[in-house]
Amino acid sequence: MDRNCHILCQSLMKYCEYPSISSKLDEIWKKASDEGRFHLLDRIIYHRTQNTCCMAITDRTLINTILHECHDSVAAGHLSSDRKLERVKTCSWSPNWKKDVAEYCQTCDRFQKANRATGKKFGMIIQIQGPKSPWEILHMDWVTALPPGGDRSYNACLVLVDRYSKTPIFLPCHKNDTAMDTAIIIWNKFLTHTGLFQNIINDRDPKFISALWTNLHNLFGEKISFSTAYNPQNDSLAERMIQTLEDMIRRFCAYGLECKDSDG
Repeated sequence: MDRNCHILCQSLMKYCEYPSISSKLDEIWKKASDEGRFHLLDRIIYHRTQNTCCMAITDRTLINTILHECHDSVAAGHLSSDRKLERVKTCSWSPNWKKDVAEYCQTCDRFQKANRATGKKFGMIIQIQGPKSPWEILHMDWVTALPPGGDRSYNACLVLVDRYSKTPIFLPCHKNDTAMDTAIIIWNKFLTHTGLFQNIINDRDPKFISALWTNLHNLFGEKISFSTAYNPQNDSLAERMIQTLEDMIRRFCAYGLECKDSDG
């Protein structure tokens, strides 16, 4: 057992008899102990905050396992150190999480190679009036040229992002889908759960220029907002979500992932 854990166990078990025993703890442990953050249950130390209560760990093997699961797994997606830090904090407490996470990300080959440039783009940012409720304004775009997968050989992904809650929805599709095909996908897999939206923000994809697609939205009473073809800042929310999706796919493409729906 780690020295701090051993001292802390003694302090929590015999605090009335030895109130000064916690003074032997390292500074970061002593500060949390003085604030009443630690609790002992079945000889396991738990660290409690306002929003979480999780096990305090010091074992290096266990720490490395948690770092691996919160960064290298398919669900984790090799994302940034800030996101990874928030993830590990929800399942365990360690005095050096921030340092351990930063070092782990710096030594991750996939994370370093798959990062993209985040500099400012050309063009002026266009202000859009904020929505008052979820799924009122929808950002929409496509990810194409994906490896075919599933029973229907999907090779593209329709990305929908709610401007209010920033919630993304990824719908498998085909890159050659017509406007009617896209409308059917949205109707069957999206509108049935969220209801009709009031505004669509898109970067002039040919599907949205289609007269059939426009007429379909006129029937719904919707309004389509087009951003300038070479100034995609208007649709930056969908573009940023696509970057995240592509980063996750790129980091796992060596495993032969395929684009499938919930039915396989």
